[in-house]
Amino acid sequence: MERDEGLRAACFLALDALRARLGDELAYAGGLDAGFVYDGHRIPFLFPAKGIYRSARQRGRAALSVQTSSKNPYGDTETDAGFEYAYRAGSVDQADNVALREAHLLQVPLVYFVGMRPGIYRPEYPWFVEQDDQFARRVLLSPGTMRQGEPERPADDIERRYLTREARVRLHQRRFRGLVLTAYRDRCAVCRLHEPRLLDASHIVADRDPAGVAAVRNGLAFCSIHHRAFDQELVGVSPDYQVRVSPRLLDDEDGPMLDLLKGFHGRTIELPRPLASRPDRELLAERFARFSAA
Repeated sequence: MERDEGLRAACFLALDALRARLGDELAYAGGLDAGFVYDGHRIPFLFPAKGIYRSARQRGRAALSVQTSSKNPYGDTETDAGFEYAYRAGSVDQADNVALREAHLLQVPLVYFVGMRPGIYRPEYPWFVEQDDQFARRVLLSPGTMRQGEPERPADDIERRYLTREARVRLHQRRFRGLVLTAYRDRCAVCRLHEPRLLDASHIVADRDPAGVAAVRNGLAFCSIHHRAFDQELVGVSPDYQVRVSPRLLDDEDGPMLDLLKGFHGRTIELPRPLASRPDRELLAERFARFSAA
């Protein structure tokens, strides 16, 4: 049966080139919408309005890519073996569902486009459809690896679990960043720097803590400098949203960069407009106690 191996290889190489030029998170407009060229034809990577995509230029019936919307970033059920991905609504023999099942039958590699923010995707590849449950109308997606330029499935369950765990951590971090930066309108909460490539999403309470949920209310958007200062307890944010600089820095004299950092002492941070997205005051109080003690 036709596996479209040449077309898939061209897709992966084109994504490699895009990521080298634009970074790991790619906008659809001005990036992914250009597609890639194979056998003289332009082929889309995905259709934003479709979760399951198979190109009309493919000879085989297996899907080339699947995607998860940023509107429901935690919708896919995660397991130790991978991510459960739902069939499209309708008959199990609907064309997109057949494309999923064929990807499982042939064990071909595909691209998993994970929505980070509206119009922004992180392409993960190669991924494989490891299981197909027509009764539950779900498949199990799990990550593979590239070895000497060739996509390969995990060698055994131990490697599969390792790759899946790494993917889960990576995607959680990037999804959290996307949610937080969107809430803060791509600005540092302290200095208002408006350059996404220099911004991070910081947990108020670490994600390893039971209270450290991966939600916007447990996040703050910081530029790289303020993120590092926050992590090192050199800058704190009080429960009333005031910036506090540590006394050690306030008493120091070490040039214009430090003076700039000290200049934000006592200012109110930039807050998300939706009240539900604003930093949780109890979480801020817990973290501010650590800053004060330090």
